[in-house]
Amino acid sequence: MRLSGSLIYHFVAFVVVAIWGSTFVFTKLLLLSGLTPAQIFTLRFIIAYVLLLGYSLTRNHCWLSDSVKDELLMMALGVTGGSLYFLTENSSMNYTTTTNTSLIVSLSPLIASALISLFYTTERLNRIQMAGTLMAAIGVAVVVLNGHFVLHLSPLGDSLAFSAALCWGFYSLLMIPANKKYDTVFITRKVFFYGLLSMIPYYLFCPEETSNLPSFNSSILLNLLFLGCVASMLCFLAWNWVMKKLGAVVATNYVYFNPVTTILFARVVLSEQITLYFLIGTLLILVGMYLADRKK
Repeated sequence: MRLSGSLIYHFVAFVVVAIWGSTFVFTKLLLLSGLTPAQIFTLRFIIAYVLLLGYSLTRNHCWLSDSVKDELLMMALGVTGGSLYFLTENSSMNYTTTTNTSLIVSLSPLIASALISLFYTTERLNRIQMAGTLMAAIGVAVVVLNGHFVLHLSPLGDSLAFSAALCWGFYSLLMIPANKKYDTVFITRKVFFYGLLSMIPYYLFCPEETSNLPSFNSSILLNLLFLGCVASMLCFLAWNWVMKKLGAVVATNYVYFNPVTTILFARVVLSEQITLYFLIGTLLILVGMYLADRKK
């Protein structure tokens, strides 16, 4: 990769994806504690929004976009990168296997690259970059499948997982015009706000979600604080900043590392075995990302 002058951006992108890869364990613990996917998303985004709101109040930041069109853009970011993304991703695991969900969602960089190339001719990938992106995608498949090349197809679950990948692709696309006009803190605060606001219709259709809350013990609170403060507030801020610096295509390619970091985290915490397929897949991802960042 072209690291001269941009090493810090690549490092931050990797750290963010590494943290997001670890959130599976924390989310799983909260699910086992009785929280639903919608409740987990809402609580972590409330924590993140309150913290970012407090920071903005001390800095006299602006509160509204320059136009109604831009405000609608912020709303779209909150839906695609917030409520709809998390609901479709988490809900898909109720209808299909975790393997299917991980594989489909981790291919979101392919969707993002295709969408960005369609709308921005200057962002179109050359042949080497396209080959690198495909190689990284194959690496993800090798890591996730781990030698078991059998997928149990579930139309509803797989469609939800694909919808999540599509949401992240559109989020990456919409971040391009947003980053050109607004700073990272403003955009991230709007993502949290509209992500929460767009959850209201869901709770109107599912009122039981607001009443069936488990007792909050120290373990639940610590997990929620990590997801809200670190995985949401800090990571979304860092990710949006990296997208501004590296560009949407290069930054989004780091999502390919998500299953890699998840498995590494499981190895440290749960002592799960690292297989040869993991090593081969990781190598394909690394080489693929190197080629994907090559310019003509």
